[in-house]
Amino acid sequence: YQKDADDQIPPASLTKIMTMFLVYDAVAAGKAHLYDVVEISQAAADTGGSSMHLKAGEQVTLLDLMKGMAVASGNDACVAVAEHIGGDVASFVTMMNAKAQVLRMNNTVFKNPNGLPADGQLTTARDMLKLAVAYLLTYPNSLKIHSMTSYTHNGVTKNNSNKLLGTCDGVDGLKTGYVSASGYNLMVTAKRNETRIVAVLLGADSPKIRLKES
Repeated sequence: YQKDADDQIPPASLTKIMTMFLVYDAVAAGKAHLYDVVEISQAAADTGGSSMHLKAGEQVTLLDLMKGMAVASGNDACVAVAEHIGGDVASFVTMMNAKAQVLRMNNTVFKNPNGLPADGQLTTARDMLKLAVAYLLTYPNSLKIHSMTSYTHNGVTKNNSNKLLGTCDGVDGLKTGYVSASGYNLMVTAKRNETRIVAVLLGADSPKIRLKES
């Protein structure tokens, strides 16, 4: 089923799936390890919006930053990861757009690693579906993180905003998103028996509608 699959819309935090994809790519290539210790920069700690409450100067493993991205939707974690994997945020964003071209996400442009509002940062439901399917086929074990319902860092517990986890049979990921310019987005996957399905919904008017439609 599809409806308006090629309409462009800001991806919001669905962007984080591309960021996580590149981290797993770096690990697979031997350029990084999930137990790498990342020192958090002031820039990462100061990132606005949803956060895993990183503090400048603290040391956090790459794996914990991945959990912070997936569960707490930490924009701060994305900046820390981008700096660690790409050297700096701009270089990492270049990597994101190169990966999008490889995946034939022809109507997608990334401007940052977390999905915070940025002029020209756009995607489509079809492109996000391409991203989700490639990610799940390449790194199925990522669902161990995406299926977590909560995550605690620095004494702050954040709940996963994917409310289909634990309420819809078989759902084990993947990512929610919201910015005012797009509305409520959801990339969701479920497996029952040997069948896995993936759905992408962009631009819902409320979290309730997002869940019901998905």
